[in-house]
Amino acid sequence: MEGVPAPPQADDDVPRFLADLGVPGIVDVHVHFLPEPVLRKVWAYFDQAQTHYGMDWPIHYRTSEADRVATLQKLGVRTFAPLVYPHKPGMARWLTDWITEFAAATPDAVATATLFPESDVADYVGAAVEAGARVVKVHVQVGGFDPRDPLLRPAWGLLADAGVPAVVHCGHGPLRGHYTGLDVFGEVLAEHPRLPVVLAHAGMPDFAGALDLVHRYENVHLDTTMVGTPFSLQMAPLPPDWPALLADVSERVVFGSDFPNIPYAYAEQVRAVAGWAAADQRLGPAFLRSVLHDAPRRLLAL
Repeated sequence: MEGVPAPPQADDDVPRFLADLGVPGIVDVHVHFLPEPVLRKVWAYFDQAQTHYGMDWPIHYRTSEADRVATLQKLGVRTFAPLVYPHKPGMARWLTDWITEFAAATPDAVATATLFPESDVADYVGAAVEAGARVVKVHVQVGGFDPRDPLLRPAWGLLADAGVPAVVHCGHGPLRGHYTGLDVFGEVLAEHPRLPVVLAHAGMPDFAGALDLVHRYENVHLDTTMVGTPFSLQMAPLPPDWPALLADVSERVVFGSDFPNIPYAYAEQVRAVAGWAAADQRLGPAFLRSVLHDAPRRLLAL
């Protein structure tokens, strides 16, 4: 039986790993690029992580925008979804316009959008989808909004009809919010069962709740973002049978990294996923090829 290639030990080893695996590159559905003033505020927040989370969170890729794009290319990231997210009303339209321009000017980036519960949400999300947005970022925790808000119903319906996935951070990790929880977002899915969704961070720390939604709704996926890395295992340990739990839903697991806002090297996320593949014979190299390339490419309709 074909074995899992030796996992990458560092970032400069990732291209070798991809070549050994036989994939042309990584398709990363969870990367962040933001306007510089917003990004500086995000990084300043993580600089105070000891206060917020009780642990340090050093940004590993604190470099210029051009350098960050070049880093992804050197890693072997063939396509990425640059995600933005608002924390107050009136911000989502501006961020969506900004990221649309960024994606148009950046090789390997796909167009994305974001949303917030406000009266014009269906207008700007609809315009973004018409213009080619492949995914919409929804951050329930940072936005501090209820995903069940009636103002969002037209946007959820629009995305369901268009088949455009929402990458939704709705789990309690790293901090519980007023409207986080897989049960809360489960009510959105009950109302919009065809909605394509990627549960960011695999619903961390409620992995069981996330898997339940994957089994109940055929268009729900998990992304690997920060899952199973040594850093995250301190906060959100995985179930001991995690690889076995993925075997039945392996085609709906997609790769995400949270680059650049991670406190470790990109290779650590690739190494974590490779470890799951090696741990269960039902997964193996086929699972890795699916997670790193085929499944996210299909999800983004590339």
